[in-house]
Amino acid sequence: MYKTFIRPIFFCFDPEKIHHFTFSLIRFSHKIGFGSLFRSIYKIENPILERELFGLKFPNPVGLAAGFDKDAKLYKELSNFGFGFIEIGTVTPKPQPGNEKPRLFRLKEDSAIINRMGFNNGGVDEAVERLKKNGKVASAPLSDRVLIGGNIGKNKTTPNEEAVNDYLICFEKLFDYVDYFVVNVSSPNTPNLRALQEKKPLTDLLQTLQDKNNSKEKRKPILLKIAPDLTDEQLLDIIEIVATTKIDGVIATNTTISREGISSENKKEMGGLSGKPLSKRATEVIRFLSEKSDKAFPIIGVGGIHSAEDALEKLYAGASLVQLYTGFIYEGPDLIKQINKAILKGHRTVRLKT
Repeated sequence: MYKTFIRPIFFCFDPEKIHHFTFSLIRFSHKIGFGSLFRSIYKIENPILERELFGLKFPNPVGLAAGFDKDAKLYKELSNFGFGFIEIGTVTPKPQPGNEKPRLFRLKEDSAIINRMGFNNGGVDEAVERLKKNGKVASAPLSDRVLIGGNIGKNKTTPNEEAVNDYLICFEKLFDYVDYFVVNVSSPNTPNLRALQEKKPLTDLLQTLQDKNNSKEKRKPILLKIAPDLTDEQLLDIIEIVATTKIDGVIATNTTISREGISSENKKEMGGLSGKPLSKRATEVIRFLSEKSDKAFPIIGVGGIHSAEDALEKLYAGASLVQLYTGFIYEGPDLIKQINKAILKGHRTVRLKT
C-alpha cells in the first residue's frame, strides 16, 4: 500500500516539506488512536530477535538512524512501526537553522537521497524536554519506554579547536535521557567537521568524553559514527582509536560524498548521498572493521538497506544491529517487519539444519 499509493503522492512534493507533513500525519494518526493498529501490523515481538550489546537489551536489531527524528519529536510514535530502537539527533548545544534551502534532494532513479541539512535542530535543551516524557533511562523499565540513542555534534560556528566543549555539553545534558551516545564527526555538511576524524583530534575528543563518562556513577555506551569515504589506513586508525579510548562500538556508515554510478540529475547537488548506491561500500567498511579488529567491538550497520537481504548482508558482514533511513522513506514501514521476519526465518533454518 505504501509503495503503490502513498509514496507516489509524497514524491510529488518537496522532500523537506513532505517530511514535516509526514510528521504531522503520524502525530495526528496516533492522537486518534492508530498507534495500537500500527503496532499490531508492524511490530514483531520474539525473544530470538532480542540483542544484548554494551549492557543494553534491544527488543530487535532494526533501528531508526539519526537524522529522521532530529529533535526527538516522534520517537514514541515511530517506535510503533516496529523499530527496536530510535536514534535522535544530530543535536548541538545551541539551536541552529542549518544550511539554506533547498537542501534535501531525491534521486529516484537511484533510490537515493542527497542532503546538506547542516545539523538543523532546536538545540539540546529542547530535545531533553521531549525525552523527559520517555522516563529517566536509569529508572524506567524498557517495557515502558523507547530505547534511545543520542547522536551529538558541534555547532557550525564552533571552531574545531573548541569542538570538544560542544560534545561535552550535549553529553552532560542528554546523559539521563538516552541509552547510548553517538559521536558524529562524519557528516559532510558542517564545514571542516570531517577533519575531526583524523587520528589525533578524534582520539582526544573520544578520550575526553570517555573520561567524563567514566566519572559517572553508571557510564553510558559511546559509539563513533564514521564516514564511508575513509581509506583502509584510516579505518585501521579507527580500530586503534577504539582500542585506545575503549569506546563501545562504531556505526558504519554515514552518508558519502562519492557520486560513483549515480544516474539522476540531482547527483550534481552538494551534500551527503544515502540510499542504495551506498549499500556495497557500507558493507565493505563493516566487513573490514569486523575482520581486521577480530570482532573486537560491536558495529551498527547502516547505509543502503532497502530490503531484508540488504540487512542480512550487513549482519553477516559483522554488524550486530542495523539502522534504516533512506530505505524507510523509499520502502515504508513494512521493511522493518520484513527484516525481522527474515532474521527469524534464518534462525529457524539454522536450527533445522543442525
